[in-house]
Amino acid sequence: MAAGWLRHLAGDTVEVRSAGSAPRDQINPVAVEAMAEVGIDITGAVPQLLETEAVQDSDVIVTMGCGDACPIFPGKRYEDWELTDPAGQPIEVVRQVRDQIRERVEKLVGELQAS
Repeated sequence: MAAGWLRHLAGDTVEVRSAGSAPRDQINPVAVEAMAEVGIDITGAVPQLLETEAVQDSDVIVTMGCGDACPIFPGKRYEDWELTDPAGQPIEVVRQVRDQIRERVEKLVGELQAS
């Protein structure tokens, strides 16, 4: 959902990489539904394994509870967003998570555009 919001809000001004430390075999269908409700199609997203190179090549790394599984590189900006895991949650909870992610992505985009 974060990558979907970032692409939607920042367009091509930001290169978006999305990966996880233990990705599932498909995107959460309830997350797909929640994003579709706000006009964002994430059906084409494919879960990816977080690769060290992706972290190394990024300026900002946003994590959501990956803990020690995420590689750390000095000089990189890291943000850990503590959010409810939408996996297995009803649509009402996923909508709340979606909206919290949007707020955080809007703030991040504003900071990136200001620098």
